Amino acid sequence: MELFKALPLGAILTLVVALPIGSQGSKGGQLSIFRAELYQYDFYWSWPLFLGGTALAWGIMMLQR
Repeated sequence: MELFKALPLGAILTLVVALPIGSQGSKGGQLSIFRAELYQYDFYWSWPLFLGGTALAWGIMMLQR
């Protein structure tokens, strides 16, 4: 159950970190930030950052059990 709670937190962390880095034109090195398009909306996304943020949130939630 904690994993499902951690997924939105990982997405929020990814959007908050990838937006300033991607909007400056940088790829973020190991983060590999790219511009994604969903319908008419463009946003910056990073799968490694999403997985790392989700794992971090999941670990913190597991420690609180």
